[in-house]
Amino acid sequence: MTLESQGIGHHISREYNRELTELHAHVLEMGTLVSAQVRDAVRALVEGDVELAAAVIARDPEVNAMELHIDQECNLVLVRRQPAAGDLRLVFAVIKAVIDLERVGDLAKRVATTVLETRGQEKFASQIGHLGESVQAILSMSLDAFSRLDVNTALTVRGEDKAIDAECKAVSRQLLTYMMEDARTISAGLSLVWAARSLERMGDHAKNIAEYVFYAVLGKDLRHMSVDDREAWIRTHTSSPS
Repeated sequence: MTLESQGIGHHISREYNRELTELHAHVLEMGTLVSAQVRDAVRALVEGDVELAAAVIARDPEVNAMELHIDQECNLVLVRRQPAAGDLRLVFAVIKAVIDLERVGDLAKRVATTVLETRGQEKFASQIGHLGESVQAILSMSLDAFSRLDVNTALTVRGEDKAIDAECKAVSRQLLTYMMEDARTISAGLSLVWAARSLERMGDHAKNIAEYVFYAVLGKDLRHMSVDDREAWIRTHTSSPS
């Protein structure tokens, strides 16, 4: 799906079309960087790789700079073009998405910092490896939905986020068991619980990004609808998105 197929960025002014297309593309560029941050942070944690963790921490300012740059681009489009309808919804979706991506970047930095707090306890960190893979998958799915403005893909993200929430609780319970069995693991165990919680929150932000697809394409904020009401509303409106 393209922007034009959704009635976005189809103007006489080629410059305006280009600006909207670039805004959309820049979110995906930021998403690629943030996804790499998450992947490397999880790998560093599981493998106890301090150097890789340090690299993740060092790249965090780059994520912050990208958010500021895209935010400035959005402000310029709003001032110069005064967009309406689908164009305006896209700009707002971009503004919100980059905020969530920046927060995912912050959480990846937090996970990387955990590596420095848990050195020598990699066997416990490995419990988080699968949770990290699940988070990477949902973030990729959300970015794919945003890339193609695909409502159907966005619709599947909510279920995946619930699975991540359940997995985080299971990992936290397992870490608690380790801490109860051996008091020497308490410090590292608590750090790992917070790392798991950070990964769970990444899933929440990925879900938010998928939610913005509904708003950009359908002109409706569906975040607080039940699953059944949401699916019914989408079935009714996807044949003629507003």
